[in-house]
Amino acid sequence: MQDFTQEFIIALKLVGTGDPELWAIVLLSLKVSVLAVIISALIGMPLGAGLAVGRFPGRRVLIVLINALMGLPPVVVGLLVYLMLSRSGPLGVLQLLYTPTAMIIAQVVLVTPIIAALTRQVVEMLATEYDEQLRSLGVSRLSSVPVLLWDGRLALMTALLAGFGRAIAEVGAVIIVGGNINHVTRVMTTTIALETSKGNLALALALGAILISLAVSVTGAVSVLSLRGERQGVGHA
Repeated sequence: MQDFTQEFIIALKLVGTGDPELWAIVLLSLKVSVLAVIISALIGMPLGAGLAVGRFPGRRVLIVLINALMGLPPVVVGLLVYLMLSRSGPLGVLQLLYTPTAMIIAQVVLVTPIIAALTRQVVEMLATEYDEQLRSLGVSRLSSVPVLLWDGRLALMTALLAGFGRAIAEVGAVIIVGGNINHVTRVMTTTIALETSKGNLALALALGAILISLAVSVTGAVSVLSLRGERQGVGHA
């Protein structure tokens, strides 16, 4: 018990004193996850909105497919991205394997279905609610997308935060394509796994505390945004 207490004390010191190695890992984690969420949003939001308002053959199949992709096993995603980026793969010439870019690609594959599916639900609900108004104004389905996205911005922020939560906590895919290289691709989750296996609990605990704080902050932000959205809904009613 005394040993664990000492490890906790060292972990607190690492966080409190701004240990360079610790915060370099944290900053890389945030950089990779934020960029992955931004790219996923640029892909997933238009895709989700298009599925919500569009009417075309195969639409239902695409919706089912995107919903299914939300549950993709991270290690399988990591393996597929690895095969694509490996030297003998179709994108091997880009030499992206074991770089932060490879980790971003893996996270984009995981996060995009989440953002697309949640966006579709939000936009589809709003399209049904405002259908008569939009038709009376002569607004086409496609033209209504920017309006619906803006009106559902709080709910869409929730989707982005959900995607960020998935990305920042990911370990399986990023360790396969990133290689967990020190000062290059070592992020919070992969470092926690490595340092725990080595018995360096202080660094693992410090990073775990920061990761939990981020998770709690994201959950809190989602709750606040959901509450604000409900209040606005009541106000509109």
